[in-house]
Amino acid sequence: MSFLTTIFENLRTKPELTKLIEVHATTLRGTDGNGMLDLIARARGSLADAGVEPGDRVAILAPNSVRWVAADLAAIAAGGISVPLYDREEPKDLAVKLSSARPTVLMAGSAELAKGVQEAWDGAADCKIITFDALFDHEPHEAAPREPEPGDTIAIIYTSGTSGEPKGVMLDRANIDFMLPKTAERIGRVVQPKEGADRIFHYLPFCFAASRIMLWTQMMRPNPMMISTDLNKLVVEIATAKPNFFLNVPAVLEKIRAGVGAKIKEKGGIGLELYTRGIEGYKATVAGHANFVQRAALALAEKVVFTKIRAQIGPNLEFLISGSGPLSEDTQRWFQMLGIPVYQAYGLTETTGIVSLDEPDRTVPGRVGIPIDGVQTKLTEEGELLVKGPNIFSGYWEKEEATKKAIVDGWFHTGDQVDIEAGNLKIIGRIKNLLIPESGHNIAPEPIEEKFLEHCEGAEQAVLVGHARPFLSVIVTGKPSQEAVDKALEAINADQPFYKKIKKSILVDEPFTPENGLLTANQKLRRNVIDKHFAAQIEAVYEAFRAEKEEKARMEAAR
Repeated sequence: MSFLTTIFENLRTKPELTKLIEVHATTLRGTDGNGMLDLIARARGSLADAGVEPGDRVAILAPNSVRWVAADLAAIAAGGISVPLYDREEPKDLAVKLSSARPTVLMAGSAELAKGVQEAWDGAADCKIITFDALFDHEPHEAAPREPEPGDTIAIIYTSGTSGEPKGVMLDRANIDFMLPKTAERIGRVVQPKEGADRIFHYLPFCFAASRIMLWTQMMRPNPMMISTDLNKLVVEIATAKPNFFLNVPAVLEKIRAGVGAKIKEKGGIGLELYTRGIEGYKATVAGHANFVQRAALALAEKVVFTKIRAQIGPNLEFLISGSGPLSEDTQRWFQMLGIPVYQAYGLTETTGIVSLDEPDRTVPGRVGIPIDGVQTKLTEEGELLVKGPNIFSGYWEKEEATKKAIVDGWFHTGDQVDIEAGNLKIIGRIKNLLIPESGHNIAPEPIEEKFLEHCEGAEQAVLVGHARPFLSVIVTGKPSQEAVDKALEAINADQPFYKKIKKSILVDEPFTPENGLLTANQKLRRNVIDKHFAAQIEAVYEAFRAEKEEKARMEAAR
């Protein structure tokens, strides 16, 4: 029995446990399994009228909502291939993906989203575009869901495109059938026993593989899920949802930590003193050399400060899950200090969202967990992680050469440089992100950037540059003072070899965001785009260095 059949059976027989609840600021609006079945049936009626047949691509462009879930399941139940798209992406970028997928139908969350696509996409005239209001305003289609075969493609999910043209990752039924029991089992091991269901909140877009896996995992368990409807009101929504756990990207957890620290520093006084000493006591305790005073400071901070911070973040939180990228060791330890374990997950769209998950009793801050059962891993001589198993995608949509390059003898080349210790993975960086300055050394920028942000107060983002240059420089966003930047550079350069030292900084006012194209939709740096965007500032730094070098040479020659 496929995951799809199981989900539909749960919707029918366990309507309360398959309830989906939208969080609108301080209000919760729910739809149980019966309501979901009705929405799915209505959407299937619209798709049938539009002529959707098995194997047709059906695109979805909308923010997260109950209707998004219903539209997605309706497309798959009709035998279609779901093509989820990010609603906040620029229409011109969406047009590239739509031109590749060539969907029979595009289900748009609003008339505004539909209009943007119609204006940007040359192929819009050949596609039936249906807004959600029209999609669900149809007589229900009562036929049973079409059971997909194991090799049938369920979804085409386009990669975020940190460089080059995005590729459509084809995930089939066998991929999903393999993954969902693994994630359900792992969640079942870490949630605390309780009467009733777990309180689960979700804010990451369903168009991403890991996000969709989290959704389907809850529908398979089954367990209700609360869905964010406005990322600008995330703090209010979390307070309303009072979740036991939720999935995160590292950037959000980093912001929570930084925000708490900034508020405590702003208030100052005894609270700041207790917080600072408590952190020092916790670090000493973890390192195994805490003295009596440090242990006492930690105990007092836990009682007076840390419990209040935890209550503000989430009074019911049992744990957090972090994925999409590696979380810094300091931030993971900070949440542990508060009594909120953070379990990391690692994977790519091509691996059905997951390769490894933290084992509760083997969690190591800064590492991203143990490969899940049934998945094999190994490293190349360059340290690139290769993965083989039932979670590996069937190929890139209509890109045979790219597929052959990515999967060799059954091993998928992740492109990630990894360290493995006792089976636990640590992501060092992307192989293709390596910087090679004039010294000829290969430098992974991610660890150095992470270390810089830990040392620089007020800095929000950092990108290392210096490929084919005489030295490394760092682009910094946020509002750090030059003094804070210089101190951070002094601290991290102290124990670095000469070729890893950062000699110059470039402070910029413009943050990196998906809206200005400097981040992908799931908050990953688009390094090539950043290099081009700030080319003038970068070139000015090295031009000044060359001018200074030439001036010194001229003066020495004149002596």
